[in-house]
Amino acid sequence: VLIFFFFKQKTAYEISACTYFFFFQAEDGIRDAQESRGLGDVYKRQYQRRVHGELSKFLMQRLNTLTQQLVAAQRQQDDVFADVQLAPPDVILGLTLAFKADQDPNKVSLGVGAYRDDDGKPYVFQSVRKAEQKIVSANLDKEYAPIDGTPEFIKAAQKLLFVGEDVLAKYGKYVVTSQCVGGTGSLRLAFEFLNRFKPGTVYVSNPTWVNHNQIVEYMGMRLVEYPYWCPEAKGLNFPAMIGSLRQAAPGSIILLHACAHNPTGVDPTAEQWREIAQVCKENKLFPYFDHAYQGFATGDLENDSLSLKIFLEEGLQFLVTQSFAKNFGLYGERVGAIHIVCNNAEVAERVRSQLKIVVRVTYSNPPIHGARLVQTIIGDSQLFEEWKQELVQVSGRIIQMRTLLRQELESLGTQGNWDHITSQIGMFSYTGLTPKQCDLLTQKYHIYLVKNGRISICGLTTKNVSYVARAIKDVVENA
Repeated sequence: VLIFFFFKQKTAYEISACTYFFFFQAEDGIRDAQESRGLGDVYKRQYQRRVHGELSKFLMQRLNTLTQQLVAAQRQQDDVFADVQLAPPDVILGLTLAFKADQDPNKVSLGVGAYRDDDGKPYVFQSVRKAEQKIVSANLDKEYAPIDGTPEFIKAAQKLLFVGEDVLAKYGKYVVTSQCVGGTGSLRLAFEFLNRFKPGTVYVSNPTWVNHNQIVEYMGMRLVEYPYWCPEAKGLNFPAMIGSLRQAAPGSIILLHACAHNPTGVDPTAEQWREIAQVCKENKLFPYFDHAYQGFATGDLENDSLSLKIFLEEGLQFLVTQSFAKNFGLYGERVGAIHIVCNNAEVAERVRSQLKIVVRVTYSNPPIHGARLVQTIIGDSQLFEEWKQELVQVSGRIIQMRTLLRQELESLGTQGNWDHITSQIGMFSYTGLTPKQCDLLTQKYHIYLVKNGRISICGLTTKNVSYVARAIKDVVENA
């Protein structure tokens, strides 16, 4: 009774001390009572003491366990973050770490979406190097940029996105642009703005880039997937896609990939884009384009922005998030932008004012160095032409690796049809490999890729493409 009284009143440490005290006092009392009674039977007394000793040992063990549990409970009660659960590791970053730790000389990384040259090394555009030298020689200050970025950057980003002065002359006054922290930062800012001023169900393709789903769900917005990929044809399931969009409620936000769909590498045709635009107009849906690969899909900036041009011509209001990571090679500089196409200049001004507030409470001002690189290249006609030529070379190497991989697979007689390797475009290919086959590629051949079968074509080189093709043949036929 006394012990339970103290349990209610004391901390774990005090409970432990008090319990030990009462236990030893009780043990001494029992021993004194036995000796005072003068029980004559020695064997009986020895037996009782042995039983008593075993009982004491058992109780002490139980008491130690109880004390440890009580102490642990007390510590957890004092831990502010005791209820925080361990988050699952990021799949892509996990692949990168595993690849770096792998000591096999034949290892190949086909997971990360970053361009590599034919030696498997990161590539820095020469136009970017020249722009850096130009910026350094100008001896510029390091003052804060405006909340939405410098006017020079905004003009450059719009010029690249909408390809040409004629489009800007017609629509520029209706477009609100703000520099953001990379492509992901642009997405986060866009959904923050939409959730505040135009909340609605967000429709995303199945499959899509994993961060799309994570950002939408993190914002607490309702997410619905629309069909996109056809496993049998290894291409776009357009009838299912357009049918799903026709069923979307008015006001829904439709997230689209402007070009080089990630992860499938499959884009709608021009006619299909026009049909999507018509459905958005008729059903009052709000289009949202994620544009991360302009120039990487075909090497043609205008062709890779065809979807935007079609939606502009249809008179639709929409939103675009733009990344400069891939097409400028500025992965670590974190340069991105958000563009909101409004109905008129007066609405655009109000949207701009509210977008600035979202930026202000998020990170106040965007970083300047990466933005200066972009505006310097686009603003200098000679550097701009050099950059476009480099972009053609980069996208050309990706196309070459697609061709070589398909040729190798077909020359080996690999089971199945591999036309989709070259019909898909951009940085990624959705191979159709199963999770089991992907696991075997990693375990047996040290080829690292996402379990959904997506591979980064940039990880292929003229030196490893034959090795990768032989490995794919093996897992397709034996896994």
